[in-house]
Amino acid sequence: MAKRYNSPISYRLREIPIKQIKVWHDAQARKLDREGISELARSIKNEGLQNPPMVQKDGKNSYLLMSGQRRLAALKRIGAKKIPVLLLTNSTKYDLDNAKAASVVENLHRNKMNTKDMTAACVFLSESVGQSKAAKSLGISPQTLKKYLGFAAVPDKLKEYVPKKLSRDDATRLYQSIPNVPKAIKIAEKIIPLDQRLRKKYLYHLAKSTKSSHPKLLKKAKAALLQQRVTLELNKSHARKLRSLAAKNNLEVTEMAAKIMSDYMKRR
Repeated sequence: MAKRYNSPISYRLREIPIKQIKVWHDAQARKLDREGISELARSIKNEGLQNPPMVQKDGKNSYLLMSGQRRLAALKRIGAKKIPVLLLTNSTKYDLDNAKAASVVENLHRNKMNTKDMTAACVFLSESVGQSKAAKSLGISPQTLKKYLGFAAVPDKLKEYVPKKLSRDDATRLYQSIPNVPKAIKIAEKIIPLDQRLRKKYLYHLAKSTKSSHPKLLKKAKAALLQQRVTLELNKSHARKLRSLAAKNNLEVTEMAAKIMSDYMKRR
């Protein structure tokens, strides 16, 4: 994809029938924010189209949409018959993977997306152009992309253990800690015999120290289960803050509470 963005894009302004514009199949399946499209349609109707969609020739009287799916949907909503477009020249035509990336990234940057929509977009883009290109296009780290993808990012070889031998959460946390698939599978085989509580502690310590040996991680996990349990009663405000901290640190609420207590005791 770097080749596409490092070279200048050449196009010319044309007016074409809107019915001649095709949207590639995967993009048709994407969910567009209806309320946002309505607002955009009203804006175009009142102020005109400020930034025409980009297309490229796809046969006689046929054009493939490269970017501007929301604008195209808004123009269709207001009943436009002919619309201005930026027609790419043959020297700078996109391939389909780059078109998918450009369209998704454009949609992300034009809208304030919630976590659910961002996750859906990350899955779509990863499946279209791969995780490495997806992370680079979105301007996020591969690890952040994996957090958005969750179980969707787990390779098929690890998914085969779910749900009979590992839970979805187990497989997800294992792969996020150990992205090397053969190594992750070896660890999976070692933790499958463990009960769920011990396995959860094991994966927690694995995430903290990915280079630790299996015996060392197992020892830490068992020690964690033997620690004295303390019940804390929090008011609603403090409970919300604890959940927020846990989410930011990618931890369970109980794990976050234990960390806070441990840090506090160390300072005493």
